[in-house]
Amino acid sequence: MTSTAGDVDAIVVGAGPNGLVGANVLAERGWSVLVLEAGPTPGGAARTAELIEPGFRNDVGSAFYPLTVVSPPVVRMNLHEHGLEWLHAPIVVANPGPDGLCPLIARDLDETCDALDKTHPGDGDNWRRFYGRWQAVGRQVLEAMLTPFPPVKAIAKLAMRLPPSEYGRFARFAVLPSRRMGEECFDGEPARRLLAGTALHADLAPELNLAGFFGWILCCLAQDVGFPVPRGGAQAISDALVSRLRSLGGDVRCGAPVDTVVVEDGRATGVRLRDGEQVAARRAVLADVSAPMLYRHLVDRRHLPPRLLEDIEHFMWDASNVKVDWNLNGPIPWSTPDARRAGTVHVCDDVDDLSRYATQLATGQVPDNPYLVFGQQSITDETRSPAGTETAWAYTHVPRTVKSDPLGEVSGRWDDDDAEAFADRVEARVEALAPGFRSLIRGRHVFTPHDLEAFDANLSLGAVNGGTAQLHQQLIFRPVPGLARAGTPIKGLYLASASAHPGGGVHGASGANAARAALAAARRRALAGLR
Repeated sequence: MTSTAGDVDAIVVGAGPNGLVGANVLAERGWSVLVLEAGPTPGGAARTAELIEPGFRNDVGSAFYPLTVVSPPVVRMNLHEHGLEWLHAPIVVANPGPDGLCPLIARDLDETCDALDKTHPGDGDNWRRFYGRWQAVGRQVLEAMLTPFPPVKAIAKLAMRLPPSEYGRFARFAVLPSRRMGEECFDGEPARRLLAGTALHADLAPELNLAGFFGWILCCLAQDVGFPVPRGGAQAISDALVSRLRSLGGDVRCGAPVDTVVVEDGRATGVRLRDGEQVAARRAVLADVSAPMLYRHLVDRRHLPPRLLEDIEHFMWDASNVKVDWNLNGPIPWSTPDARRAGTVHVCDDVDDLSRYATQLATGQVPDNPYLVFGQQSITDETRSPAGTETAWAYTHVPRTVKSDPLGEVSGRWDDDDAEAFADRVEARVEALAPGFRSLIRGRHVFTPHDLEAFDANLSLGAVNGGTAQLHQQLIFRPVPGLARAGTPIKGLYLASASAHPGGGVHGASGANAARAALAAARRRALAGLR
């Protein structure tokens, strides 16, 4: 193919964290790498902007990063050498409720246990047992999750940490719904809602298999490493990855939307940009785009097996989201003092409230009492806003297809009227637990599902997980039934996004796995005497 930009060893389509991690892995091995990003700045959903007014820095997409600080491919990149600094809130996560109780996770184990004992006597000791399982096998579980599938070495390490008599018990624990796990592990409702609410960071309702395991991992990461945030905002992660890539000789071009992956004789040989420019790739193309985007739009269907095209029609997205950002004239006046010190706050009444919310999502109803993941970050990072002020955000799931709204306020078109009505509903939820919250608002910004997709095409209708985290689309089923590998039916083309194993979260593992697959294929070609 003809290139107008100079050939490179590898092209990475998309400058989200997965794409940038994959690009760094290749550049470390001496490959020339070019990352092509459609948007005006790198970062994907890990970006920061002054959304509402100057001097207030809002994280546009993702905002806290427990998986980032434990992800093997990211940890070994030493991004602190490129300006990345992690900060921690006094309390990691709190879950105040209308019952006046506030279960929480602090980085100090005794503080967590004391707080849970206050919500229900005995749940402090229950937490020590719950977290003790993590202390025994948690890091091996993460290694198994974040390395290429099948994780043979990691599973062997995990097996060595458990007596054989516990294999079946741990497997059962891993597939429990969060409601059942909470009932088995804790005596009081507050600790149970903390677990189930944490699982609902993804689209895992309290009654779904794997929800408990996902909640266990996030809760225990909160205890272990916290929910750290980068000084200056999420953009700092992306900037550090770009800086490291450029120090290795790679480059990033923004405002360069890729229209087509060029395939010749069954092999990806480069890309064509929307303006017609073509760039050749000698060795590989890594696609940090959703699986539906890759297989339905970027690759001509004549190059793909009919069964794959059929399977991709069954690809299931996670729920849509609405995100609201606020600039505030002061800290949020939560009725429960501990919530005022938490970087992340869950807003829900109890597990039954979460189940009702999840049922509304499943049946196409806009939740009338939405569960919120709420962040207040100026208490952690003073660079986010002027002294004495606060930046805050909340996101909540909404149906991908709206059939009805119990309150009759939201049509599902997600126009300005819908955005304002639903943002008011979100604010009312916070106001009930933090009287006076609304009086502090100096400005707000609302991202509807359509706005989130316009901001980042990978966030289809505001889905932030790259596809559902439910069991039927994990491991060998992600993104379609197969081997959970980064490779595609086209030689030299690799899926490097959250649509690939291991899925959503800012861990860079999907990009690193794709890069390793490309390196392994290049070694095989070299041994075979091929270019």
